[in-house]
Amino acid sequence: MGKLFDSIDDSLQAWIEAQPMWFVATAPLGAEGHVNISPRGHDSFSVLDGRTVAWVDYTGSGIETIAHLRENGRVCLMFNSFGPRPRIVRLHGRGTVSLPGDAAFEEVVALHPEHPSTRAVITVEVTRISDSCGWGVPVMELTGERDLLRLQAEKKGPDGMSEYRVEKNTMSIDGLPGLSMLPA
Repeated sequence: MGKLFDSIDDSLQAWIEAQPMWFVATAPLGAEGHVNISPRGHDSFSVLDGRTVAWVDYTGSGIETIAHLRENGRVCLMFNSFGPRPRIVRLHGRGTVSLPGDAAFEEVVALHPEHPSTRAVITVEVTRISDSCGWGVPVMELTGERDLLRLQAEKKGPDGMSEYRVEKNTMSIDGLPGLSMLPA
């Protein structure tokens, strides 16, 4: 195995979209900065065309992905099968951040169920598409998605989510700017 692809065709798109969890890796430019890897899930990911993907980014306890993308744009997405047929797919590219009111934000958010924790949309222009064997990934069974993200956002309400974003999403752990106050 180990193949490079020219683009995300229908078959690869179907496989990517079937994965219930995927990972986002970014890093700041400075050597002293922290590399970040974040898991993602829920119905939030879209293949927009053969070289463009995007996801709805939910409010979290940090802002590393957005801060790194705003600084340098570099990103790698990794999808892997936990089912009986092993496979890993990596999408390398340059990511941008869109906020509520931006056309790209509205386009991608409309493709997915409404979520009270939505804070941004990340769009990636994919520059390299590859797969590898995944033989070292365990076989695991999906029992369901967690609803804690939605429940927390609903409990906080719009004003509470705005306050949380100001507290947790303004600056990265390395001191890079994240997001200024966002509407809920």
